[in-house]
Amino acid sequence: MPIKVYKPTSPGRRGMTAVINVGLAPNKPEKSLTKTISATGGRNNAGRITVRFRGGGHKRRYRQIDFKRDKVGVPARVATIEYDPNRTARIALLHYADGEKRYILAPQGLAVGDSVQSGSRSDVRPGNAMPLMEVPLGVVIHNIELKPGKGAQLARSAGVSAQVMGRDAGYVQLRLASGEMRKILGTCLATIGQVGNQDHGNVSVGKAGRSRWLGKKPHVRGVVMNPVDHPHGGGEGKAGAGNPHPVSPWGQPAKGFKTRKPRNQSSRYIIASRKKKSR
Repeated sequence: MPIKVYKPTSPGRRGMTAVINVGLAPNKPEKSLTKTISATGGRNNAGRITVRFRGGGHKRRYRQIDFKRDKVGVPARVATIEYDPNRTARIALLHYADGEKRYILAPQGLAVGDSVQSGSRSDVRPGNAMPLMEVPLGVVIHNIELKPGKGAQLARSAGVSAQVMGRDAGYVQLRLASGEMRKILGTCLATIGQVGNQDHGNVSVGKAGRSRWLGKKPHVRGVVMNPVDHPHGGGEGKAGAGNPHPVSPWGQPAKGFKTRKPRNQSSRYIIASRKKKSR
């Protein structure tokens, strides 16, 4: 989708861009597939802030997305391509042959009227879901499961994809968008194609108010706080507290400190790390 550049009619408009939603359905979402979600403001069930700098924003309804793609062998027609306020990707409403309706992530190239299907021996084309073991080498995929039947957990953001690189002993080797090489069980499902709305990362917000519409509050730097509030705080002018190692407000090292648990079961499936080793 093309990027629209606004004329600088005001300081907030200067430099602002947006994605032109060509071909998106102007109607409301499918009511049977939406539900109410309450704004948390970054607070947990005890009312304490666990994620800082969140709150406000426009009211949303959650669209229930079919991440499992377990409607095997039943063809479906793409009824609409819609905007989803809860994610960066666009979503597609499917009308199945048996009358059921479901939302999926809309890949690049999927259009209204196209036919999609999930399961073994499906055609290799955008929107079709199949086991990783049946995906040809070199094909780009998204919406990838880590455990069979759990639902997709990888490659779900706008413009993201992974590539099938090889097969070995029941596992499929994937190269993720981060550059990480990982092996995943071949019975896990994945969807063919790249997630749509690739221009999302090129959008310039332009003004602070637009971030507030999204529920993002100003992120305050630790160096401008007082020593009582942050380890980086204090000092005269922009001095800060000397030149310390960067840490969180609670003293946790923020750069280069490994936080992954030593016995994390997911680590053994990583073939090559996304982090480049320094020479």
